[in-house]
Amino acid sequence: MTGGPFPLGDWGEPAERLDELYRWAESGALRTVAWYLADRVRKRRAACVLRASTAFGVVAGTALPLLDLTRALPGAAGWGYVSLLLGAACVGCDRYFGLTSGWMRSVATAQAVQRRLQTFQFDWASESVREVLGPAEGTASEAAERCLNVLRRFSEDVTELVRSETADWMVEFRSGPAPLVMQSLASGGGRQDAGPGPGRFPLPPGTRPNMPRQRPPESPR
Repeated sequence: MTGGPFPLGDWGEPAERLDELYRWAESGALRTVAWYLADRVRKRRAACVLRASTAFGVVAGTALPLLDLTRALPGAAGWGYVSLLLGAACVGCDRYFGLTSGWMRSVATAQAVQRRLQTFQFDWASESVREVLGPAEGTASEAAERCLNVLRRFSEDVTELVRSETADWMVEFRSGPAPLVMQSLASGGGRQDAGPGPGRFPLPPGTRPNMPRQRPPESPR
C-alpha cells in the first residue's frame, strides 16, 4: 500500500525532485485506496452471502413448522429447527470473521484517504501557482521547504488513517470469541490447579475460618 521506495536523487534540480516526491506520495495514496476498495469487495460479497443465508434460514425455520402443523408437509418441523440453526451459524460466522464490520471500515478508510488526497492535490496546486507567479515572500529555499512540509503532512495523515483502521481491526480481533475462549480456559486451568497453600489445611465443610480479631482503637486521654 505504498508508492515504492522513497525517491532519492540529486537536489541540484529542486523542481524535478519535488515533482518526483509528489508523484511518489500520490501513487502511494492511490494504491492505499485501491487496496481498501478491493478488500471491501471481498468482504462485502462474503457478508452478503452469509446475510442472505441467514434470512433464508429464518424464513425456512418459520415456514416449515407451520407446514407441519397444517399437515401440508408432515415431518418438516425438524428441518425448520435445522434451518434456524444454520441461520444462527451464519450470523456467528459473520461476527466471528468481522466481514460486515470489515468492509464498512474499508469503505470509510478509502473515502478518508480520497478526501485527504484531494486536499493535498489542491494544496500542491496552490504552491505550484505561487511559484509560477513568482514568490511574493521568502526565498526559493523557503518555497521548497513549504512544499516539503505539504508532502510530509500528507504522508503522515495517510499513515495515521491506515494506523487507525489497523488499530480498530486489532481491537475487534482481540475482543472476538477465540481470545475469550482461550482466556477462560487458561483461567479455568489455574483454578483447578490451585489448592491449599503451604502450611495450611483444608477446613471441614460447613465451618468458617477464624479471622484475627482487631484491637479496638484506644480512646484519647
